[in-house]
Amino acid sequence: MTLSRKLFASYVVLVAASTLTLVVAADRSLRSRLLREATVEVTRETAFLTHAVEGRHGETLDALVYRLGHETGRRVTVIDSAGHVIADSDFPHDQLGGLENHATRPEFVAALHGATGTDLRKSVTTGRWELKVAMPVPGGAARVSTPLPQVDTVVGGAQNAVLLGGFLALVVGAVLAFGFARSVARPLLRLREAAQAFAHGTSSVIDARGRDEVGDLARSLRSLQENLSRRMWDLERERAEMTALISSMVEGVIAMDASGAVTSLNPAARELLKLGQDAPAPRALELFRQRAAHDLVERSLAGGTTAGHEVELDDRTVLLSAHALPAGGAVLVLHDITGLKRLENVRRDFVANVSHELKTPLTVIRGYAETLLGEDAPPDVRRSFLEKVLSNAQRMQQLVDDLLDLSRIESGAWAPRLQFLQLEPLVQEIWASLKPRADAQRLAFRAEIAPDAGAVHADAAGARQILLNVLDNAVRYTPPGGQVTVRSSRSPEGVTVEIGDTGVGIGSEHLPRIFERFYRVDAARSRELGGTGLGLAIVKHLVEAHGGRVAAESALGVGTTIRVLFPAPPG
Repeated sequence: MTLSRKLFASYVVLVAASTLTLVVAADRSLRSRLLREATVEVTRETAFLTHAVEGRHGETLDALVYRLGHETGRRVTVIDSAGHVIADSDFPHDQLGGLENHATRPEFVAALHGATGTDLRKSVTTGRWELKVAMPVPGGAARVSTPLPQVDTVVGGAQNAVLLGGFLALVVGAVLAFGFARSVARPLLRLREAAQAFAHGTSSVIDARGRDEVGDLARSLRSLQENLSRRMWDLERERAEMTALISSMVEGVIAMDASGAVTSLNPAARELLKLGQDAPAPRALELFRQRAAHDLVERSLAGGTTAGHEVELDDRTVLLSAHALPAGGAVLVLHDITGLKRLENVRRDFVANVSHELKTPLTVIRGYAETLLGEDAPPDVRRSFLEKVLSNAQRMQQLVDDLLDLSRIESGAWAPRLQFLQLEPLVQEIWASLKPRADAQRLAFRAEIAPDAGAVHADAAGARQILLNVLDNAVRYTPPGGQVTVRSSRSPEGVTVEIGDTGVGIGSEHLPRIFERFYRVDAARSRELGGTGLGLAIVKHLVEAHGGRVAAESALGVGTTIRVLFPAPPG
């Protein structure tokens, strides 16, 4: 039931109850007053009757009683001291013997004691409600009885008038109650609609112009709406910021509820777990295969916190941390350390390789130095020993220089100063520096520079070092009687320079790693030939610093070809 109907019903019930109370109160008050007035009147008539019947007996008494009763409209009764009716206006004399004895009637008992007795009861003889008043007379009592239809008539009329007035009051009250209920309920209904709209996330204007309690409620609700809107906006902003932050994290974040069901994953976690962006996530325990990871997830769901546990995910290594949530559930954080592990391995290999590369020449230098200090060798032997010391010192110097060059290029401290360089003179200049060794091995050289690819856009020193390192390797690993060829060609991307040889070649299993620092296909032979193992690594970093790329093709016993792309200038 609506509020207006409740108010209307309450007002109608109130008016109806008031009317009913008024009718009952009027009935009792009017009936009591009329009864008192009737008692007074009948008492006077009874007093008159007692004087009239004194000294009358027999037929004279009957005739008098009948006449008085007929004239007054009352029932007149004369009773002897024994309670027998000796005259009655409503019954002839021959029927008086059949009437009841009145010795126990209250009004008669009071009259025998010399007082005026009254009583209101239903007459046994007539079957009507009657008011009875009795007074003493010589030898008994005289009584006047009157029915109360007049009282009932007056009271009934009064009740009808009150009921009619009450009905009119009820109608008028109902109309007023309806209007009042509407006026009271209408602002409350508006407040309810505004609250419901706000609960559904839509805004609604709250009318707070009233100066009564409803107006105070409206103003409080409007203030509450403004505060909640502000807080909701702040929460939405914080939630958006948190979602953006978690989505942009390189660490994988997995949220799960108290049962272990995954509720959300950020893109990094989906990538680490190889789950599609829209693929449903399995339960947290099904994401990992290792028992240690399962134990960590179970501990976090039990309220524990664990950090820094290494877990293998296919070809990746991650640090798995788990943090329990106060309301139940947990958050898993996956930090991919595959790159760090790889860098650690590279660092360890680098230290081992540098140490190994430096140990050999240092051992040679130390050995010859100790020999020279310990004995007086002939001049030709001393010269031979010193040449060995110088050669190994130069080898160490070359290694250190290559390491410094590689470090400078990798750190970004070196930037190419680009210009157009003619390939033909540059290649011939570099080959001239290698010609003594090439002639010693009877190596043939050919330069096939295409007319449209005769110049490259590159740094002069960088391009010279790239070509020198590649050609040096070609001379170093090509057996006597072989050939080294330099070709150039143009493409939309730029100029490609190919350095090919007919050397020993490289196995397919080694080819992907030849540009790594200190990587050698045949370590013993490389050291024997004087290589540092850094030449191709420097080539790769120099080419990439130009924005180009380098690749290699090789076959065992056939030879190796290194392709270097120098990109075309922008525009």
